[in-house]
Amino acid sequence: MFHRIGQFVVRRAWWVIAAWVVAAIAIVASAPTLTAQTDESSFLPKHYESIQASVLQEKAFPANFTPSAMLLFERTDGGKLDQADQTAMNKVVKGLADEHINLVETILPVSEKAMSKDGKYALSMIAFDKNSQRDPKAVDAAQKLRDDSKTLASGSNLKVQLGGQAAQNLDQQDSSKLANALIAFGTVGIILLTLGLIFRSPIIALLPVLSIAVYSMVANGLIADASKAFGLNADSSVSAILIIVLFGVGTDYFLFLMFRYRERLRAGDDRKTAVINAVGRVGEAIASAAGAVIVAFSVLLLSSLGMFKALGPSLAIAVFVTALASITLVPAILSLIPEKVLFWPSRAWQREPKNARFAALGNTVQRKPGLVAVVSGGLMVVLALGAFGFKGTFDLASGSMPKTKESMVVQNTLMANFSAGASAPSEVYLTSAAGTPLDKAGFASFTATLGKVSGVGQVVPQPKLSKDGQTADFTVLLKDDPASNGAIDAVGKLRDAAHAAAPQGTQVYVGGITSVYKDINTAMARDYSLVFPIAALLIMVILGLLLRSVVAPWYLMAAVGLGFGATVGATSLLFQHVEHESGLMFMLPMFIYLFVVAIGTDYNILMIARLREEAAEGHSPRVAAGLAIRHGGPTVAAAGGILAATFATMLLAGNVLFSEIGFSVAFGISVSAYVMALFFTPALTALLGRAAWWPGHGELSGHGERTELRIVQGDPEPAGRR
Repeated sequence: MFHRIGQFVVRRAWWVIAAWVVAAIAIVASAPTLTAQTDESSFLPKHYESIQASVLQEKAFPANFTPSAMLLFERTDGGKLDQADQTAMNKVVKGLADEHINLVETILPVSEKAMSKDGKYALSMIAFDKNSQRDPKAVDAAQKLRDDSKTLASGSNLKVQLGGQAAQNLDQQDSSKLANALIAFGTVGIILLTLGLIFRSPIIALLPVLSIAVYSMVANGLIADASKAFGLNADSSVSAILIIVLFGVGTDYFLFLMFRYRERLRAGDDRKTAVINAVGRVGEAIASAAGAVIVAFSVLLLSSLGMFKALGPSLAIAVFVTALASITLVPAILSLIPEKVLFWPSRAWQREPKNARFAALGNTVQRKPGLVAVVSGGLMVVLALGAFGFKGTFDLASGSMPKTKESMVVQNTLMANFSAGASAPSEVYLTSAAGTPLDKAGFASFTATLGKVSGVGQVVPQPKLSKDGQTADFTVLLKDDPASNGAIDAVGKLRDAAHAAAPQGTQVYVGGITSVYKDINTAMARDYSLVFPIAALLIMVILGLLLRSVVAPWYLMAAVGLGFGATVGATSLLFQHVEHESGLMFMLPMFIYLFVVAIGTDYNILMIARLREEAAEGHSPRVAAGLAIRHGGPTVAAAGGILAATFATMLLAGNVLFSEIGFSVAFGISVSAYVMALFFTPALTALLGRAAWWPGHGELSGHGERTELRIVQGDPEPAGRR
């Protein structure tokens, strides 16, 4: 089938290129704007308690003051605030209120309750329109509040800074723009430099960048259409990840094709025949690799979290478009460029390289597959032990922005000088199940019960009562940072105590951001137990169809599982023990799954497909492993190196979340390429012999012993290769 695709593309190359250009223009012109979503609670299904509490709060307390931002006041000299400072603070608050800034509903004056214990800091709480969470103009309002508050405070002894959710959204947007730019430039730079060094040709270095620029527009347009059609929420990290996936995976598939195209030219094919044969040989591997990735990403539709429900299909669309372009658009372009022009100024493409290093690696695996399997597998097992020390953290704001951002400075100051839980209190809603007013006589004992819960710092004595008297809101301040594991554990205990203490005929819902994190934690555990096994099963089916084997998919997926564990373990050791972070971002294992398990499988597929091809030509299992490493090793090494380096560009973003994703995925891809694909899986396949291909081993027969002798003796091109 792929030979026929290659023939069609080569014969109608200009039509294929024109079709891609027209599609890119049409899709981009008609695609809606894709907006980011930063509200964590919107990613949870409605049956979780934190969401039910939020719905009840909207119904029972529609006028409840929920701060979207806050002004933090302090003296420029670090001293205590005095009466003159109070006057200056009132001037700032009144000045902002008189401006009637769009979406800003209420700005509370500074009161004694809003002062820190040492008298050095004061807060003014600001409420936005409750429907402004997804409004892009909310960040404009935050920017105006920040700028104008500083202008109003000029000439006084005050320093004023804007914090809270609206300010974090503003800073996160600015941080994301910078991160995307750094990642894009870093990714393109790495691709140009690496391809230039490998092929010593500026045209080949530019070709994937230019072609990816075309079909990335198609992918982004289709993602926007799908997001609008199916109501998927986009997270602010999607755009940066899409850049890397499109360029990283696109370059991978380009290398798969380019190395085989050059191999066919050296074998004596003319340009167009070489393109057709290259597509015919690696098209199935590209399609299978893309299929495994698409399946892994698409299974995220089963996730409980809207963040991953949106991310999975988005990345699946991107990979599908990339794979389609890799077997249509890229071959069409290659067929039109004369070899001497394409490879200029290098002439090395005309000579078959000795691949001495990869031939030596192949000979090592061929002669000692047992030792290679034990050493490479043992390395992954040792690293995987570190995964047991993984700790998740839910402080998304701190994780996705540098600590020097103004909203982060405000948050850290708040944590150090006010009650840790004051920035985001938990709310316990006691509501009548019978539709009758609550009995206030039981409020005191209920409050006392909540106050006895471990991890609770304070319960506001008098609860708020709804107008109909059917719902009471008990405000609870936790001892720990609302995003910390201690606070999340405390909310779990608070829920249990509140439910147990609820009077007969009432129901209890615990809300607040910590409650949201608690439910996200539960949802993630559910997703891990559902998404991972289903994705593994579907990837195994794809591997089985590609390799015509029931046996090989089992140990290939076991190898991938070891690589996943090794990646989580290495990342935990680095960030938690060397960098002394309190924990890793809670969604990090899912990102490692997305890129290490899904994309890292590409290299196993390419290597094992080449190994099977060598076996089908009559080589013994050990010789086939040696030849596969010799001829497929350079492709895997180059592709894995480029993809790992592109993900490593996320370290340039300057925030913890991207640093953790960048390191973990770069490390995991390196393990997949340089440990699994080059050593572990070929060694296991050599040990299993023809049993690895059962039940399709009947077609793998021939003259393995004579070829084995010649390759061990160093024959650069065994009989039967051409």
